[in-house]
Order: sequence, then C-alpha cells, then structure tokens
Amino acid sequence: MATSGEHTVKAFDEDIGALRGLIAEMGGRAENAIQDSMRALMRRDLREAARIVAEDERIDILETEVERAAVRLIALRAPMADDLREVVAALKIAGVVERIGDYAKNIAKRVSVIDDNGDIEPLSLLPSMARIAVEMVRDALDAFAARDAELAYEVCQRDKQVDDFYNSIFRTLVTYMMENPKSITPATHLLFIAKNLERVGDHATNVAEMVYYAATGTYMAERERGDDFLDQDED
Repeated sequence: MATSGEHTVKAFDEDIGALRGLIAEMGGRAENAIQDSMRALMRRDLREAARIVAEDERIDILETEVERAAVRLIALRAPMADDLREVVAALKIAGVVERIGDYAKNIAKRVSVIDDNGDIEPLSLLPSMARIAVEMVRDALDAFAARDAELAYEVCQRDKQVDDFYNSIFRTLVTYMMENPKSITPATHLLFIAKNLERVGDHATNVAEMVYYAATGTYMAERERGDDFLDQDED
C-alpha cells in the first residue's frame, strides 16, 4: 500500500510533467513560427505571414497556463531545492519563449513590406542565421526537459555564431544600401529581421542559462559575445 509520502511524490512528478509539457508545446510553436515566418519571407507569402501573426495568441495563452500551473504547484506541493529551481526556471522560461514567439510575429509582419519593394540580394543570408537560432531554441528546451546541464552549456557557446552572423548581415546590408539608395527602406526592414533573429539567439541562451542553474545550482560563467552594431529591440 502506497504511503502518503509516495502519493505526494507521484503527484509532484505528474504536476512537473504537465508543466514540462506546456513548455514543450510553447517551444514547439515558437520554433515553428520562426521557421514559418522565414519561409513566408522568402516566398513573399502574405497569407502565411498573416496566419503566423494570428497564431501567436496561442503562445500567449500557453504562457498564462504555465504561470498558473507553476504557482499552483508551488502553493500545493511546496517544492524544495532542485525541484523548486526547476519550477521557477519553467516560470521564467515561459516568458522567454513567449518573447521568441513575438520575434517570429515581428518577422511575419514585415513580409508585406519586403513584398512591396522587390528582391534584395542580402535577403538570402537570413535563412542560415534563422536555422542556427532555431536549433539553439530547440536544444535549450531539450536541455530543460532532460535537466541536461552539459547541453545547456553547449547552447550558450553557439550564441556568438548568431552574433557574428548578424554583424556580417549588418555590414552587407549597409554596403548594399550605400550602393542602392532606393533599397534603403526594405533593407532597413531586413536589418530589423536580422536583429529579431539575433535576439532569438540571446533568448535561447537565457533559457540555457536557466536550465544550467536549475540542474546544477550554480550560475554559468559569463559567455563571450560578438560585437553588436544595432542594439535595438521591438515589440
């Protein structure tokens, strides 16, 4: 016959499993939104871009569900030490993932502007940057699900690749605008898209740092960053 302590442990495991499931769904939706927004941009697919913007609301709803589940878990289960760190990490990660979804939405919103201004050659550089950023998000969330501090550390080491990619795109687009003054408006939108992707990499790194702390109880050493020419964010 199971004791009350065993029931409590089982209930906590079920609750934390449900919390991880919500985070996983949020993360999957955010990853897909980034990939889909880049595909819509490359194809100038206005209908797909509008769908991405509309579906961002589901990520917002999931964030609220995570907050409620985390608060309920803390109130009812009173987790300690490692367990408490994981719950707090889940709460913070939900906010970060919601922001990643916002960046995907921002990219999708700019598809119509790029569509109205023709082709710009540096546009072809963005998908590779997006791929690295999405892989960082995926691996950071996998690290959370597995409590894998080593994978979390490895994700953080990749952030400089995204920063360097952004700086390369920045230089390319500035040169392109100087040589093609009529391209200044659409090229500026591409700069903001590149900045959104750079911020996705930053947020994936933030998630990985939270995972590392939750798993080890120690903070990760500050990472090396690339130079940043356009430190501007947007809602």
